[in-house]
Amino acid sequence: MNSELIVNVQPDEVSIAVLADRKLVELQREGRDVSYAVGNIYAGKVKKLMPGLNAAFVDIGYKKDAFLHYLDLGPQYKSVDKFYKQALADKKKFPNISKMALEPDIEKNGSISDVLKVGQEILVQVAKEPISTKGPRLTSELSFAGRFLVLIPFNDKVSVSQKIKSREERIRLKQLIQSIKPKNFGVIVRTVAEGKKVIELDTELKALVKRWDDNMPKIQKVNKLPTLVYEETGRVVALLRDIFSPSFQAIHVNDKETMEQIKDYITIIAPEKRNVVKLYSGDISIFDNFGITKQTKALFGRTVTFRNGAYLIIEHTEALHVIDVNSGNRSKNPEAGQENNAFEVNCAAADEIARQLRLRDMGGIIVIDFIDMTKNEHRAALLTKMQEAMTEDRAKHNILPLSKFGLMQITRQRVRPEMEISTTETCPTCFGKGEMRPSILFTDSLRSKISYLVNDLKVKKFTLRVHPYVAAFINQGIFSLKFKWRWRYGRGVKIVPDQGLAYLEYHFYDEQGEELDMKQKYEVK
Repeated sequence: MNSELIVNVQPDEVSIAVLADRKLVELQREGRDVSYAVGNIYAGKVKKLMPGLNAAFVDIGYKKDAFLHYLDLGPQYKSVDKFYKQALADKKKFPNISKMALEPDIEKNGSISDVLKVGQEILVQVAKEPISTKGPRLTSELSFAGRFLVLIPFNDKVSVSQKIKSREERIRLKQLIQSIKPKNFGVIVRTVAEGKKVIELDTELKALVKRWDDNMPKIQKVNKLPTLVYEETGRVVALLRDIFSPSFQAIHVNDKETMEQIKDYITIIAPEKRNVVKLYSGDISIFDNFGITKQTKALFGRTVTFRNGAYLIIEHTEALHVIDVNSGNRSKNPEAGQENNAFEVNCAAADEIARQLRLRDMGGIIVIDFIDMTKNEHRAALLTKMQEAMTEDRAKHNILPLSKFGLMQITRQRVRPEMEISTTETCPTCFGKGEMRPSILFTDSLRSKISYLVNDLKVKKFTLRVHPYVAAFINQGIFSLKFKWRWRYGRGVKIVPDQGLAYLEYHFYDEQGEELDMKQKYEVK
């Protein structure tokens, strides 16, 4: 399988797409100025206790108070609280947790009011980003995630991922980490650490401990709460850390600075893959070039076609997601019979559903209404098929067998808001009002704006991005509109097709890539 990673860096967001044989299987998007991201550590203040929920609401600066459940305090909360108070008590000396005597674990079934009080200062980490109307969800069990290891201060245990099946390898990794980790630091060994050498694990462990040492002294400099103590590593590297696989044949990036960051990171975790990172410098959008824009338009709608006319209908509610499997106008094999045809469509649907869950990052409860089957062996085989299709999904999930009504229930970990991409387009000329100027005059309007740019604003070099159909019209013929415009206004006029634009949408950009606002200027009358 040919796997590729495409990184699209824009001024306001970073998008990472994973392609398997040119087929989009995963898409991650994150704003470059996103706050309250998973992994960020804050010094906050308890605003309200909710004994009925056994939880507290904590102010970390978000518009809504963040939620902290008693079970998310972590067994070693007393040690975290002791460390925080010591750090504030003596601001000239930062406490060394390796020399601290850890406090006893808090009671597993205790009450939030026994541990916290209103107005108390507390050290917390974002476990879930704000989703819908809810604020962030917090934990006081601090952790620092790396590629191979997760470092957990105030904890002396070493745990190994259950996905590592070899007993010998599990024992080797546990003994290895026990021998090199500092005192009072716990470690979770991730699945990708399987087979790794001591030097690789030791290097990352030291880097994670250094991250703790470099950032936590900030709590002694805090003058006002709440405040950010530790921010997760660069957005691109943070996204790449979980997505990266040694099987990638190429990583294409459209930003030189980001490419260097990725190269530096990969040099540390997989030096042999450093040369697969390549800079994309084409005029066409990197997502257009690799067919990602078109695939997202086809895959994120309410209806998704997956094979021979069969399709899925995906609906969302606040509490759960519902997926209906339909055979559609798919040509059926009369010799196979209804049962076998239903089984065939259901198996194909299982593959597409697993892909959709990863693509959209759908979390919570997912209910799937498969086509009815009567044979128990088919129902059991469909469950196995679904489990196999979900093996590539990194999010924690649980799949239940088909119920007597033919429904399959899946729970999938929700950490970030679901990926939403609108597949409909608002008319860029009438803005949904239903009335617009004659489209035949569209290119005349563009010519007028180009004239205004060149003759009035003295902008000699610029790029005009338009829908591919419009670009084709402008470029058609020997004496094309492009030829005429360049002859009249200079060779600095560049026309670039962009699949992300609506039919009559357009954007002007200067040499530096900054957009020129020409929407309301010099319209043709």
